[in-house]
Amino acid sequence: MLKTLLAQVKEFKTPSILTPLCMIGEVICEMIIPVLMGRIVDIGIGGSDMNYIVRTGLIMLAVALLGLLFGILGGVFGAKASAGFARNLRKAMHDNIQTFSFSSIDKFSSSSLVTRLTTDVTNIQNAYQMILRMAMRAPASMIIAMAMSFIISPRLARIYLGAVLLLALVMSFVMRRATRYFQQVFRRYDDLNNSVQENVSSIRVVKAYVREDYEISKFHKAAGNIYEMFIKAEMNIAGVMPFMMTVVYGCILLISWFGAHMIISNELGTGELMSLLAYCMNILMSLMMLSVVFVMITMSQASAKRIVEVINERSDLRNPENPIMEVPDGSIRFEDVDFSYRPGTGDPVLKDINLDIKSGESIGIIGGTGSAKSSLVNLISRLYDVTQGRVLVGGNDVRCYDIEALRNQVSVVLQKNVLFSGTILDNLRWGDKNATEEECVRVCQMACADEFIRKMPEGYNTWIEQGGTNVSGGQRQRLCIARALLKKPRILILDDSTSAVDTATDAKIRKAFREEIPGTTKLIIAQRISSVKDCDRIVVMDDGRINGTGTHEQLLAENMIYREVYESQVGGADADFDKKE
Repeated sequence: MLKTLLAQVKEFKTPSILTPLCMIGEVICEMIIPVLMGRIVDIGIGGSDMNYIVRTGLIMLAVALLGLLFGILGGVFGAKASAGFARNLRKAMHDNIQTFSFSSIDKFSSSSLVTRLTTDVTNIQNAYQMILRMAMRAPASMIIAMAMSFIISPRLARIYLGAVLLLALVMSFVMRRATRYFQQVFRRYDDLNNSVQENVSSIRVVKAYVREDYEISKFHKAAGNIYEMFIKAEMNIAGVMPFMMTVVYGCILLISWFGAHMIISNELGTGELMSLLAYCMNILMSLMMLSVVFVMITMSQASAKRIVEVINERSDLRNPENPIMEVPDGSIRFEDVDFSYRPGTGDPVLKDINLDIKSGESIGIIGGTGSAKSSLVNLISRLYDVTQGRVLVGGNDVRCYDIEALRNQVSVVLQKNVLFSGTILDNLRWGDKNATEEECVRVCQMACADEFIRKMPEGYNTWIEQGGTNVSGGQRQRLCIARALLKKPRILILDDSTSAVDTATDAKIRKAFREEIPGTTKLIIAQRISSVKDCDRIVVMDDGRINGTGTHEQLLAENMIYREVYESQVGGADADFDKKE
């Protein structure tokens, strides 16, 4: 874990090294001042030597200014190092998330990833800055103060040593208990972010069903859980500071008591006693800083584990050593394919799939909810790998292709149509970033989107809100189809992507496909038989298996599932594959 995190320091190694060096310089300057102060008392004041007092005072001023300079530089270098470290962590996580396969994405909820990219990284950033500054400064200050104390009076310095050992023992015990609670806190943050994300993204549904009170209650519960965890952790830590203060002030009393007796017996000078008391306060401050550092490190340990999980996650989809970079054509073949989202756990989602699709064919895929229609087409662009068997595109196993080259030739319009904040042209150019406006207009005409776009105030420069919330569901679907067409793919997959458009528009889109892209293999997943009846062949899916294959007329004559659904739709009944009489 530590190796993974430190690998992200990268170009900020220099400020990361200079920060602790500056802190040590500041500590050395601070430790010199009590010695000089003691000499002023014992030699300057005791010997009534004004010149010595002035000289030593000027030296003290110079040392103090030097310490101030070291402190400022340490703060600047520390801020630069920690902010840069946090930036690299976020970049490493974000970049690795882009490489995730769908199975990798399934391991992390979106709210958890948001928490890791924000709250967890902030915790690591604060902890890293404290480690560079406080974790170096506090031990150095304590060690030097202890050493100076032993030089002045070994007898009195033993009091410090006993106190430090006692405090270290108590703090380690308390921090171990607090760690358990801090580890639970960040899981609660995931729940809180999930609640907020779900509420904001579905605010229209919340208001339509008047569920504001329920959502407020759910948020308060998630926030309350975080509050309770923090209270439990802080209650464990709360007693550390009073105990520490008691021990340190007890040290001061003991040193003052024994020191006074030693002064009377001429075993110790007054200035030396003042220096010992100053070092005692240095040790106190160092212990206080260490306690804060321990708290931050304890909190950041849970964050560090969560961040490393994301950075170290490796996609189970990898390019072969010598990948094929060109897809010859749009032919598709499934050979004895079984597929499970979690191999070895339960029945496979797809079972014994054998299907041969010629390049340029138009294939309809229908079936009830849960019949694995989407799972079937997800294997074509290698969003998942088969559990058994193989899928061939252009005559080659999809696992032999360069993943990017394969996916560039397979356009998928998913069930959940997603548009991004930007203009309509910006969204269309996700299909081809170099596409001209004329090319964008042409694909929109094919997808029956041009007409409604031209009615918008800014036309193709109309701004689309995040998620496409300022356009209707049907408009969003047509824009996504146009975007997919702009890739000029060899294979086009429409996963129930015309469900929100009327049947007349659906027919126009299918007609445009036949006339404009006859060489592209088209796979159309639909619930409406009218959307697939004109396809070259139709595949009927049932419970993860192919129940039947053929033309519309053949399936009407031979396939009971297809015939029942067709009759229910033609008869005006509920046209749902999940409700067969």
